[in-house]
Amino acid sequence: MAPFVAQVPVRWTDQDVYRHVNHAVAVTLLEEARIQLVFDAATAEGVAGFVNGLLVTGLSVDYKRQISYPSRLLRVAMTVEAVRAATFRIRYAMHDGPEPDDAVAVTAETSLAAFDLGAQRPRRLTTEEKEFLGKWAA
Repeated sequence: MAPFVAQVPVRWTDQDVYRHVNHAVAVTLLEEARIQLVFDAATAEGVAGFVNGLLVTGLSVDYKRQISYPSRLLRVAMTVEAVRAATFRIRYAMHDGPEPDDAVAVTAETSLAAFDLGAQRPRRLTTEEKEFLGKWAA
């Protein structure tokens, strides 16, 4: 399957003293890409449960190269794997530019859990949520 692709902008404030995107900001850029998948795209397809509660339960990031400012839009390709009863994982490849052939600067993965904010406990993924995530399966 093809990955879900998000474009995220690099802002002037994203750079550090060395004039490249700060390592912690890279995690925020990954989050912005993830929002495009699990909030924006899911809601547009009628799958609105993620906006009511989704927690990051794990994060792993590998930095492959610097992203210098000013940079164009960054391309973030995401695939979904390990969909379970209440959890799933997203893998990311963040390219230093908007094109598929731009170099990969960051690879990462987040583990996520569906969460009932009112009850303050994990909840099961719905059939619709699993089907949506399956569209982006690795």
